[in-house]
Amino acid sequence: MANISTIITIGREKGSAGSDIGKKIAQHYGIPYYDKELLEHAAENSGICKELFENHDEKPTNSFLYSLVMDTYSFGYSHAGFNEMPLNHKVFLAQFDTIKKLASEGPCVMIGRCADYALQDNKNCFSVFIHADQDFRIQRVAGALGMTSKEARDLVLRTDKSRASYYNYYTDKKWGTAQSYNLCVDSSVLGQDGCAAAIIAAVDYFDAHKQG
Repeated sequence: MANISTIITIGREKGSAGSDIGKKIAQHYGIPYYDKELLEHAAENSGICKELFENHDEKPTNSFLYSLVMDTYSFGYSHAGFNEMPLNHKVFLAQFDTIKKLASEGPCVMIGRCADYALQDNKNCFSVFIHADQDFRIQRVAGALGMTSKEARDLVLRTDKSRASYYNYYTDKKWGTAQSYNLCVDSSVLGQDGCAAAIIAAVDYFDAHKQG
């Protein structure tokens, strides 16, 4: 059984090893880990096929649709109203509802997808951002995916831009800035184990403090 009650959300730059670090933290506490698994749960809960969540994963949408989403998300929606929504709208709401549902079930680690924003009113949420030197990230991605440095660089920049646009669009915070998170760590300086240890120490303190 987990000895904490904290939900740990992790934002991450592409190639910073955020997912691997998140897995280490989840294993340390013996708590669930959700990355792509969030999409599977959202698909199961909503009845929308998983491929649609994957196609819209951490990608911004147009401003008109965004206004519809935020109005509906803020004021609630009826079942009939949900059926009439555009597909992107349904995907957004289903994912946010799933994040809240999983968080209500107990401590866990959630990767990306504005989970920190979805849980901003949850006193048990501790948000982390993992970043790293760009050359370090390019080398990691190139090695992992068998890419050239140029291909890896293009993927890193493209993915970061998409994640930043998505986050900045759907939240009132800015992706990757210290003010948006409880803790930021540099995996190119601390390494995966060092980052995991730093986050665990911070979470332990946070968990004890809020309980006390």
